[in-house]
Amino acid sequence: MKPRHKRLALIGGIVAAVGVATALVLNAFQSNLVFFYSPSQVAAKEAPLNRTFRIGGLVKEGSVKRDGTDVQFVVTDTAQTVPVTYRGILPDLFKEGKGVVAQGQMRDDGVFVAREVLAKHDENYMPPEASEAVKRATQTNGKIAGSVVGGDKK
Repeated sequence: MKPRHKRLALIGGIVAAVGVATALVLNAFQSNLVFFYSPSQVAAKEAPLNRTFRIGGLVKEGSVKRDGTDVQFVVTDTAQTVPVTYRGILPDLFKEGKGVVAQGQMRDDGVFVAREVLAKHDENYMPPEASEAVKRATQTNGKIAGSVVGGDKK
């Protein structure tokens, strides 16, 4: 084999190895990618079934039910609600009416099964995704209420 062919074969091998490594890294990244959805997006069926994602909003007042380490509660963005079940110890700062982000999967029956629950860390903080979801839902509710009230006037 000529030196020129050896170099081409070496370059081809390096390019193939880099391609395989890139494909493996991208596949691993895609498998571990976790998206955030608001309760309104979940209700609109935008969230995937049987795939891990995060849901966030406020813990609805009066919705927390405990049975040992099994906990059921409802997450709301003031427009929609999603029931959540969790088995484990909740963070100390988990409270009704406060911000929460839960990571898990949506079941076919519409219940979100959380594997991890994150609560706010001080009284003025809400996770940015949850805060934005609540703000969007509140604005949407305001527009709908304004159009209904405004639509009745003649």
